[in-house]
Amino acid sequence: SFTKMAKFFTSLFLICSSFMFTRDVFADENRQANSHMNKTPYTNSLPLSIKQVYIVYLGILPENGYSPPSRHHKILQKLVGKNSATSLLIRSYGRSFDGFAANLTQSESQQLEEMEEVASVFLSKTYQLTTTRSWDFVGFSESAKREHVQESDVIVGVFDSGIWPESESFDDKGFGPPPSKWKGSCSGGQKFTCNNKLIGARFYSKYSVSARDDEGHGTHTASTAVGNVVQGASFYGLAQGTARGGAPSARIAAYKVCVKGSGCSDVDILAAFDDAIADGVDVISISISTYSVSSLLSNSKDIGSFHAMSRGIITVGSAGNDGPDQGTVANVSPWMITVAASATDRRFVDRVVLGNGKALTGLSVNPVNFNGTKFPIVYGQNVSRNCPELQAGSACVDRDLVKGKIVLCDDFQGNKEAYLAGATGAIVQNTVVQDVAFVLPFPSSSLSLEDCESIKSYIKSAENPQAEILRTEEIVDREAPYVPSFSSRGPSYIIQNLLKPDVSAPGVEILSAFSPVASPSGHPGDKRSVKFSVMSGTSMACPHVAGVVAYVKSFHADWSSSAIKSAIMTTATPMNLTKNPEQEFAYGSGHINPTKASDPGLVYELETEDYLKMLCAEGLKSGLLTRISGQNVNCSDRTEAKDLNYPTMTSFVSALVPFNITFSRTVTNVGFPNSTYKASVVPLRPEIQVSVEPELLSFGSLKEKKSFVVNISGKGLKDGSVVSSSLVWSDGSHSVRSPIVAYSIKIYD
Repeated sequence: SFTKMAKFFTSLFLICSSFMFTRDVFADENRQANSHMNKTPYTNSLPLSIKQVYIVYLGILPENGYSPPSRHHKILQKLVGKNSATSLLIRSYGRSFDGFAANLTQSESQQLEEMEEVASVFLSKTYQLTTTRSWDFVGFSESAKREHVQESDVIVGVFDSGIWPESESFDDKGFGPPPSKWKGSCSGGQKFTCNNKLIGARFYSKYSVSARDDEGHGTHTASTAVGNVVQGASFYGLAQGTARGGAPSARIAAYKVCVKGSGCSDVDILAAFDDAIADGVDVISISISTYSVSSLLSNSKDIGSFHAMSRGIITVGSAGNDGPDQGTVANVSPWMITVAASATDRRFVDRVVLGNGKALTGLSVNPVNFNGTKFPIVYGQNVSRNCPELQAGSACVDRDLVKGKIVLCDDFQGNKEAYLAGATGAIVQNTVVQDVAFVLPFPSSSLSLEDCESIKSYIKSAENPQAEILRTEEIVDREAPYVPSFSSRGPSYIIQNLLKPDVSAPGVEILSAFSPVASPSGHPGDKRSVKFSVMSGTSMACPHVAGVVAYVKSFHADWSSSAIKSAIMTTATPMNLTKNPEQEFAYGSGHINPTKASDPGLVYELETEDYLKMLCAEGLKSGLLTRISGQNVNCSDRTEAKDLNYPTMTSFVSALVPFNITFSRTVTNVGFPNSTYKASVVPLRPEIQVSVEPELLSFGSLKEKKSFVVNISGKGLKDGSVVSSSLVWSDGSHSVRSPIVAYSIKIYD
C-alpha cells in the first residue's frame, strides 16, 4: 500500500533534523565547507517515545458544513483520548486543504498513518532559504512592452523571512485599490502597515512578533520579483543603477514563514499555502529548499503547491544551493517551476596589492577604499595564542597582534575571526564557493590557493610585509550566462524520467532591496544599515522567474499555470555546454527570456488529472489520490513520467545497453490562428538518433491541439554520461524548443 511505501521512504530517507536557516549561499558556507551534510539522508533515530512535530495530511477539503479543527481533535482523540488531544494539536489547516500539525511520538505517527482518513504523515522539517543589471541581461529592458493595468491585477505571494514595508520598492504611489479577487488581510503585527502595493502580510511562527523582515532575504526576493522601479539604487556605490522587479505594477502579499535563527518549518510553510490559496494570490514564490529524498507529497511544498496548482496558481521554487554534485536538486514536483541560478555579465572582483607591487585578483563585495594606504600583513598562524596546530582564522587569533593589520587566513571562515579580533582587513583562501563574491563585514578579498601561497612566501621573505585591499570593481563576464558551482544539479531522486531543474535565471551577485535592520554580511557585529544589498543563491533566481510568470500572466490572464510554465521553458535561451558539462541537469531548458515567453507560439498543457495519472505510475494508490484531489481516481489508467505532457523529454537508460524510447506529446496553438510548424532536431548527436512523427503540425485556429511522437535510440551510453539534443517546432516567427535528454547517471545506488 502507499501507506507502507510512504512509511518506508519516511523512515529510510527523510532528513529529519533541523537545518539552520540561511539567507543565501554565503550563509551556507559552513555547511558547504564541511561535508555537504545535507547530501546524505539519514534515518530518524530518536526514541519512539520522544514527541516531535508531525504534519497529518488529510487531502482535499470536504464540501459544506465541515469544521476542520473539530475533525482534527476527533482524530487525535482516537489516538490518545479526549483529555490529551487538545494539548497535542499545534495548528489546523482548513482554508484550502485539510490537515493538522501535532506533537506526536514516532509510534503515534505510525498509528495515525494507518487510519483510513489519513493521506500521509510526515515529520515537520526545517528548511533553508536558498536588480540593476539582471533584468537587462536577460533581454528584459525597462522599456519592454507591458500591460500595466492587467499587471496590477496580478498578486504574487512571497514565502520568505518577511518584508520591510517602508522600502521604496514597495511604495504604492500610482497604485489603485487591491484587485477585487483579493480575500487576504494585512495581519503583519504591531507597527506594520500594508498599502496598495503590499496588499497583505501574515506571520506564523511563535517566535515572530510581526511580518517585518529582520534578515533581509524576504525583502530582497520580493523586490526582485515585483518591486517598484527605484532609481539610484546601489550598495555603497557598487552596482549603481535602477532597481526593479520583473513585474513592477503587480501586487505583493508577504507570508513570513522563516525566522532568524529558527529556519522555515513545514508547519508554517503549509499554513502559508493554506492562506495564500484562499487569499487569492496568482503566483507563489518560495526561495526555500533543502535537499531531501522524501517521497512525493510528503512535505509541505509538494502538498501546498499541488493544491495551488489545482486552483490555477503557479508555484516557483528554488533548486537549492547544494551543487555542483549531481542529484541534489530540490523542489522537484512536476507542478512547480524549479529554478537554477545563473551568472550575469556583471561580476565583482577585489584586488590585493602587495608591498612589492604584485597585484592579485580575488572576489568580494567590498565598498571600502584604503586610498593607497598599505597595512602590515600577517599570517594567521603567526598571530595565534598558543594554538600552533590550528589553521589560520581559528578562534585563537590574538587581538593585540592583529590590530591595524591585514590577516592572511587559510580558510574562508577566517574572515569572521579576523574581524572579531579587530584586524583592519583579511585575505582569505576561497575554500567555499569559487565563483561568487560575497558581502563581508570588513575589507576582505577571497583568493585562490595559489595566490594565498604566494602571499605566504612574500610574508616570509619581506622585511616589512604590507598589503592593500582595493575597493571592489565591476567587470564584464563575457562567458555569462552559466550556472555557478553552488546551484543544485539534477537528476531528480524522486522522478528519474523528469528533467529538473526547469530553467535558470540570474542568481549571482544580485542587487535588490534589503531590510535596514539586517546585517548585509550576515555577521551580527556588522551594524551597517542599507536599503539595497548584494546576495547570491538560487533564492535570488527563483523570484526572477516569479516576476516573469506575473509578466506573462498580465498578457494572458486566461492561460493555465502549465501553459505559462511551458511558455517560459520553451522560449528559454540555450546555454554554453563548455561551462556546464552537466548540461540540462545544471540549467534545465535554458536561460529565461521574458519577452519571448509572452508569445511562445505553442504550449504544452497539463491538467490536475494528468499529474494524478503520473502519480499513479509513480506508485501512489487510487484511494489516496482520490482523497487528495477530490476526483475519482482509477490507477489502472496511468501515465509514465516520460509521457507526462511536459515541455522537456527525459529518460534514464542503463549504461552500455542499447535503448529505444518513445515520448508522446500534445501542443496547443497560442500563436497565429493559421500556422504550420516544422520540426527540427538540433544539435544532432552521434550517440542518439532522434525522429519526430509527424514532422509538420498545421493549425487552423487558436487553442487547437496537435499530438506527435518523438523516438530516440542509441547503442548505449557510457556509465555516468548525459547526452542531449532539442526538438524545435518553428513556424518562421516562433521557435518552440524542448530539450531531449538521455542519461545513465546512477544516483539511486
